[in-house]
Amino acid sequence: MTATLGSRAVPGSPDHGAGHREVATAVLRRGRDTVTPALQAAVDRLDDASRTQARYHLGWTKLDGSPGAGGGKAVRPALALLSAAAAGAGVEVGVPGAVAVELVHNFSLLHDDLMDGDTERRHRTTVWVQWGASSAILCGDAMLALAQEVLLEAPSPHAAPAARLLAVTTRELIRGQAEDLAFESRDDVGVDECLSMAAGKTGSLLAASASIGAVLAGAPAAQTEALHTYGHEVGMAFQLVDDLLGIWGDPGVTGKPVLSDLRSRKKSLPVTYAIRNGGDIGRELGDWLAADGDPTDDELHAAARLVEQGGGREWAAAEARRRRDRALDAVTGAGLLPGPTAELVAVAHHLVDREF
Repeated sequence: MTATLGSRAVPGSPDHGAGHREVATAVLRRGRDTVTPALQAAVDRLDDASRTQARYHLGWTKLDGSPGAGGGKAVRPALALLSAAAAGAGVEVGVPGAVAVELVHNFSLLHDDLMDGDTERRHRTTVWVQWGASSAILCGDAMLALAQEVLLEAPSPHAAPAARLLAVTTRELIRGQAEDLAFESRDDVGVDECLSMAAGKTGSLLAASASIGAVLAGAPAAQTEALHTYGHEVGMAFQLVDDLLGIWGDPGVTGKPVLSDLRSRKKSLPVTYAIRNGGDIGRELGDWLAADGDPTDDELHAAARLVEQGGGREWAAAEARRRRDRALDAVTGAGLLPGPTAELVAVAHHLVDREF
């Protein structure tokens, strides 16, 4: 069974469906092509070991040092460039912000892989497996420090506020990660707590990415705040849909095993909602989640039914729609330039309106 979040007409936006996908794909490709040279120049400043590991992690090289295919969609850099353009600035104004948010994103991925014990990312061995845990930590730390260095060197007179935004964002990201880690040993996690965790872990960096270019451009506070709200709400909607895909997604599309989040007994948003609001069904699901051992396929499918019967699937889909619509309302009502605004709308639909 598949479903989509559905679409809503937004004045000035491209056609929905395939039109949004085409526009968003072009925006992401353009963003990656624009930012990659500056990102590579920044990474080249790192010490030899960190530079080697970072270039491999970013997909630019293989383990033997030969050229790689590149990796990642570069969503955050694309949003940073779009936010500068939406505020009426040239693309070059947003480049330091785009480089910085991508460095912070990859700092978090390097540490996440280690904390989660993930041995592969994008079908390649993770840095901590290849070079050791200590090296992965140091490489991530180096990328985080480099992000602030790049921002503070930006020719914009607004570099310091942009650097402060990134520092606050990093603190929020770490808060979300710390809460996620703490939730693993708790069986009383509430929906509001889970949403707060997602706001830090996912929403904070997308919010900064969608506003940092406008900050560097010196845009009015009302516009930077609208862009920040857009990024935050898109990030929350994205996480909700990601959690739906973690249970009901097609492995051929997600690249993850079927029912992957249930297989790892993850307290995702739809699971948490069903436990807290599903009555007897929720209690049965909570008991299953707290059990030990590797679940069978039959048990996984039974758990997915409990999540659905407990209202988790319906709630998460509705909440994702609500968050997406709040993002669109924020960005289309802020007096930003119409072309970049339409592209921001397309990117929001592309990231959120995925099948599950």
